[in-house]
Amino acid sequence: MSTPAGWKNYEDFAAGIDTNRLPPTDALVGRTLQLNFPDYRLQLDLRAGGQLHWQQGEARGDDVYEAIEVAPDTYFIDITYGARPREARTLIINTATLRVLSILCVVTDRQVLGVPQVSQYFDVGVLGGGAASGMQPGPTRELIGLRTFQRYSPRHLYEHTYLSSERYCWQCLVGEQRGHGDVDLADYYKFDDQLYVFTFREFKIPVASVFFFNMRDLRSTGKFLGITAAGAVQNNKAGAFIRKASMTFYEQGGEPV
Repeated sequence: MSTPAGWKNYEDFAAGIDTNRLPPTDALVGRTLQLNFPDYRLQLDLRAGGQLHWQQGEARGDDVYEAIEVAPDTYFIDITYGARPREARTLIINTATLRVLSILCVVTDRQVLGVPQVSQYFDVGVLGGGAASGMQPGPTRELIGLRTFQRYSPRHLYEHTYLSSERYCWQCLVGEQRGHGDVDLADYYKFDDQLYVFTFREFKIPVASVFFFNMRDLRSTGKFLGITAAGAVQNNKAGAFIRKASMTFYEQGGEPV
């Protein structure tokens, strides 16, 4: 699949894009988390040094993870699978309300024109056997029309416009991709009041991302999963300070899809 002349590869802009990321936490070390989804159960034993043991049905393994507290009692947990480098799972877990959202990113082998090479799969679940409280995470339209600046580092500044329930627009203002921009596929989930999960899948290069937006604190915490120019799969950290730029309000009956 061809890309425009001068278009940057995944690794060209990934370096340093985690400068403004929140630090990891050891608050969950030593805990066993039972995550119950409609079609499966996933158990995580979280250990020191970013190590974990997981079990899903008959499948199990020992892999690495990172946990970040992105809001009170709310954790962004990202798991990298050593035996399945083309997959990475991100979990948003609230240990107080027991709400859980899983986003599985999968890099496919085939390149199809007009189809992103990284797919994303969403599951809403519950932590443990208790009764969950608060709102159930689900798709949202609340970010549609919002334009933000995402400052990942002194050398990374991007502008986002959340166009519709299916797409968003980006352009690089400072960084290796300066002058580049595109419209890519996106999904938006609301996790709680002013707390959102935003994901996207790019067309021009094989990369997808998962971000947790804390609009109370204006902080973004996320990751990119993609393929480098050399063909290696990388799961990279990212994080930014958010600045709201503007909001577009649509007339009734003329809203985006």
